[in-house]
Amino acid sequence: MKPKRENTNRGYLRLDVWNDAMELHRIVTSILGKAGLGDPSGYPSQQILEVTISVPSNIAEGYCRRSAGEYLYFLNVALGSLGELLTRMTGLRENALIDEDAFEWFDGFHFKLENDLLALIKTLEVKRRDDAWEDDLREPREPYIH
Repeated sequence: MKPKRENTNRGYLRLDVWNDAMELHRIVTSILGKAGLGDPSGYPSQQILEVTISVPSNIAEGYCRRSAGEYLYFLNVALGSLGELLTRMTGLRENALIDEDAFEWFDGFHFKLENDLLALIKTLEVKRRDDAWEDDLREPREPYIH
């Protein structure tokens, strides 16, 4: 997704992990709808949809916090939400509320996103450990241009 409005705070919109997390939210929403669980105010869809949107939300929040430490913290929160989401979707499959094909569609995409998020975290941890990235993400020193 190419953002219409760009600034340094919205850089997360160009991250593959953020875009894939949004796609995972769309996949889960579709699966729940096809299974007759699409009412976002009903159980279990409300909790599941909250978990799915928390993944890209935490990626964005960490990015916008403007420090490497907080960014890594929120990326790890997003990773935890992926674990919770897999557990909830597995529960739906185990209780025959979604079929195996739907679960495999979800799980394949979930697995890719999980591995990509793990790789991003590892890369940032290495950069931070090797002092290749300042702890504070500073804005450029140029004057503001609006």
